Amino acid sequence: MRPVRSLWLAGPEAWLPDAEAQDLRRKALCLDAGFTAFSGGQAAPGDDFGSEIQARELYMDRMAQLRRVDAAIVNLTPWRGPSCDSTTAFEAGVLAGLGKPIFAYINVEDESLAEYVDRVDVIVGAERGEDGIWRDEDGCVVEDLGLPESVMLWAEARRLFVIVTPDALHDLTGLEMCLQALRLYAE
Repeated sequence: MRPVRSLWLAGPEAWLPDAEAQDLRRKALCLDAGFTAFSGGQAAPGDDFGSEIQARELYMDRMAQLRRVDAAIVNLTPWRGPSCDSTTAFEAGVLAGLGKPIFAYINVEDESLAEYVDRVDVIVGAERGEDGIWRDEDGCVVEDLGLPESVMLWAEARRLFVIVTPDALHDLTGLEMCLQALRLYAE
């Protein structure tokens, strides 16, 4: 096993109004646990990413960063719907493909939202048919495996913690738990 010294932090934090402060809090916790953390974040104010060339450069830079880290902690907290931020899901997939260990957490405001199918039901609307299959309002099947996230994100995580908290977008308990699990993994 390769030593774990550097971490990629993925999640919706980059889009928060206090993104910079939250990123500093997360990185400080990682440093206290003995890891150097990296994260994506938004483009700096004044940066112009309006062209396809600039967007591709940003993508290539992010991919290079993902290749350099040893492991990842991903925040799968629902973002703008019942699922995690799409960039977070993509980055988790890339890191999994690179063979990097991934630890994850999900913050929910109520225990009734801990399972994916329940979040879809509450946020989008779903109904269990007579055949026992959950479907959304368009009749599409909703994955119902009793998991907190889709099977592909859930199964890739070495550990996935579900945290019930009134402050789903700022609570770092899950990050702290992932750091503890990662330290054990790295020993």
